[in-house]
Amino acid sequence: MNKKQQVTKYLIFDILAAILSWTLFYIFRKVYLESQMYGFDIPIIFGTKYFLSLIIIPVFWITLYYLNGYYRDIFRKSRLIELGQTLFICIVGVIIIFFSLLLDDTVQSYKDYYKSVLVLFLLHFFLTYIPRLILTSITIRRIHNGAIGFNTLLVGGNSRAVNIIKELKAQKKLAGSRIIGFVTVNRNSDHLASQYVENLGTIEDIVEIILRNKVEEVIIAIESSEQDTIGNIINKLNQTVVSIKAVPSIYDILTGRVRISSLYGTPLLEITHDLIPTWQFALKHVFDITISIIALILLSPLIPFLAIGIKMTSKGPVIYSHERVGRYGEPFKLYKFRTMVVDAEKNGPELSSKNDSRITPFGRFMRKHRLDEIPNFINVLKGEMSLVGPRPERKFYIDQIMEKAPQYLHLQKVKPGITSWGQVKYGYAENVDEMVERLKYDIIYIENMTLYVDFKILIYTLITIFKGRGI
Repeated sequence: MNKKQQVTKYLIFDILAAILSWTLFYIFRKVYLESQMYGFDIPIIFGTKYFLSLIIIPVFWITLYYLNGYYRDIFRKSRLIELGQTLFICIVGVIIIFFSLLLDDTVQSYKDYYKSVLVLFLLHFFLTYIPRLILTSITIRRIHNGAIGFNTLLVGGNSRAVNIIKELKAQKKLAGSRIIGFVTVNRNSDHLASQYVENLGTIEDIVEIILRNKVEEVIIAIESSEQDTIGNIINKLNQTVVSIKAVPSIYDILTGRVRISSLYGTPLLEITHDLIPTWQFALKHVFDITISIIALILLSPLIPFLAIGIKMTSKGPVIYSHERVGRYGEPFKLYKFRTMVVDAEKNGPELSSKNDSRITPFGRFMRKHRLDEIPNFINVLKGEMSLVGPRPERKFYIDQIMEKAPQYLHLQKVKPGITSWGQVKYGYAENVDEMVERLKYDIIYIENMTLYVDFKILIYTLITIFKGRGI
């Protein structure tokens, strides 16, 4: 099961559909609209504008599909939802093309505008949707017959887990869940599910088990007596990118929280990783890359002066890098301009304070205006960070924070950021207690993530930079 290959198939057909529909529409305009207006046959000449449009139009459509999240969960598609998605994006795209490219056309009657829009929409919709329908139908059939499956891990090893195993095996058409084993919430060796699948360990080792077995889906099937462990289970799973589902209670069913994605599937409560709408998530990524490139270009004349200032005021390298923990617990190298003396942490990790003697005079100036964080834009371009998100911490401090506030793991749902609401509201933390205090702002941000909130945080950050209140 190759996701990249599957995405490539959809991309190729979407690009071909965009090219073919635009070409047929171009011929329609020449043969019908223009010939009707001028009273004689207009020759079909494929000039420079046409060939230029064969680049612009497909890029435009693929961008719209990407922003809508069409290529994300490529194996788990519903044909009905796909129909609605394609219909909606085609309507939006055709309207944008009309106002940007077709509105200035000279036409015989305003009714020709309606004809143009309708013809372009019908051509693009059917040429796009039919290949998609075929590809998706083939994929669904392969899932139903077991040719495609998703490695699935059960959390829980007793009656609820056994019921799930039996229900999945009894399905007339498979839903794609391929159970590879289960983990328990305790270290007891006697579990009913052992008769059906392998016991792979306990919840404490679940992240390692998921990575080792390439698990794509986790079903939480714990007993009523184990409900107090649910917080720890979710905290652990939030460090991964797996799809999370849970066996619903009667209350969940009555309140309508259970999502049935397939008539043949087992009804489960789906716990989503999506914190913001897909289009906002995609736009946030595009915004991160665009602003980072612009920032590095605009600030490039300043970089040599900062480098000279660092070298003239203290010995050591210009760039300082060390390991931080990013999204889903993945470590990465964070880049900053050095603001402290060399070997500032020779006695071990130590947070800086306002009057820290380890900070060089020039380093203090850079910190006031956040100039030391300019290299963070490189981390954004590498996909390790975002412009806005919780500030990344070292594992040394995360372990200490976790002892006081286990909910810290919720921060790892998103990429860490160059700036954050916690940093804007609270500033730099000087000890673990202040990190825990700042944590509540970052959690509130995650639960209320929108592009609007990101813009507000960026504006407040710029105010902080210009006023020199970075320390």
